[in-house]
Amino acid sequence: MASSALSEMKEQILKRHSEEQQKINDLRKKHGHEKLCDATIDAVYGGMRGITGLVYEPSLLDSAEGIRFRGFTILECQEKLPKAPGGKEPLPEAMFWLLMTGEVPTEEQAKGLNEELHRRADPEAIAAAQKAIAALPKSTHPMTAFSVGVLALQTYSKFAAAYAAGKSNKKTYWEYALEDSLDILARTPAVAAMIYNRETKGQVELAAPSNSSLDWAANFANMLGFKDEEFRECMRLYLSLHADHEGGNVSAHTTTLVASALSDPYLAFSAGLNGLAGPLHGLATQEVLNYLLSMQECVKADGVNVHDEAALEEALTKHTWELLKSGQVVPGYGHAVLRKVDPRYTCLRNFCLRHNFEDELFKLVNTIYKIMPGILTEHGKTKNPYPNVDAHSGVLLQHYGLTDQNCYPVLFGLSRQMGVLTGVVWDRLQGRPLERPKSITTEMLAKKYLCNSL
Repeated sequence: MASSALSEMKEQILKRHSEEQQKINDLRKKHGHEKLCDATIDAVYGGMRGITGLVYEPSLLDSAEGIRFRGFTILECQEKLPKAPGGKEPLPEAMFWLLMTGEVPTEEQAKGLNEELHRRADPEAIAAAQKAIAALPKSTHPMTAFSVGVLALQTYSKFAAAYAAGKSNKKTYWEYALEDSLDILARTPAVAAMIYNRETKGQVELAAPSNSSLDWAANFANMLGFKDEEFRECMRLYLSLHADHEGGNVSAHTTTLVASALSDPYLAFSAGLNGLAGPLHGLATQEVLNYLLSMQECVKADGVNVHDEAALEEALTKHTWELLKSGQVVPGYGHAVLRKVDPRYTCLRNFCLRHNFEDELFKLVNTIYKIMPGILTEHGKTKNPYPNVDAHSGVLLQHYGLTDQNCYPVLFGLSRQMGVLTGVVWDRLQGRPLERPKSITTEMLAKKYLCNSL
């Protein structure tokens, strides 16, 4: 029997769908022939940048404002979404409700959803993932283990079971996709926590049992072995901020693409995690942290006290120019879409300031934030000289003692599932077809555009 929170969520989803479907019908009937963009040769060779080719409902990235979750900015989400008692950061389960329904949940709805997720955290399913992860070689990267863990959970897919039994159809696909998405959201925190403890302690187990009295992020922190309330607040913010970043990034697009073949949400999300594991996507936080640690060593070798702001600025400026002149880039700066400071970066920075961070890495990242835009603008080879969220994420985690960098993309994936699985549910609800764009070869382009110019 569905809980009242789940019933309310479905009711809000269907209400919004009814409103959106009329818009879709009108758009296709009256404006179906309109062009959204021109696909240039530069674009098809350049990662399809500048090509608008997807409808993705949960979020939209604006080059000036940053990400909007169902129309709400980061700051609006921080203000409006329910929080833990005494807390100031949004609850990730409230963010999931917003992404899925388009409505800001009440405190009761957020609490009800959390209870629903605790109810769905099936020990048998989690044990299946635990067994699969334990069988992997010790050298297995945590992201590989996470993808394998999600695939092990797939045995319990309600979407796959209903499709195989002939019990589902185009009108009900979305409900089975929602069921799977909620189950994944309920079970992956334990899987991620076991992967962290495997990496740090050598045991595929939880540091502490799941606690049904805690919210989603706090319980994840608990299963990692962290009891500090400030770290729980950090996790609430981190997991909310990384929940989505529109549909064209690698993890979101991969999940959408795989799900368009009617692969169940487990298969689609596992594929998305494999994309997230790439150095140009989910591993970016590690690259930034390695850069910061190398800068820390450089300024120490110069005999600079990181608390001497003027000397630190001078040293970091010198070493940054050395880096740029050697042909390398500064990790954590620039973005494929954004043309301003990433609002997620600002949120993390403000969190550090509110909690009076005084450690060396924060001093470094804060000073780099002050000098880097000017340096990169003078260098002249970047369209966006401002920091993105990766420039700050690792500093936050290091501060609280979560220092295993290989596990950082696992946290990213744990958060990102909220957006990409919402996208899968809405694609099934709106009857989105199999994705199949046309490709072309260099030979064909050369015949068309170069033959006449030779």
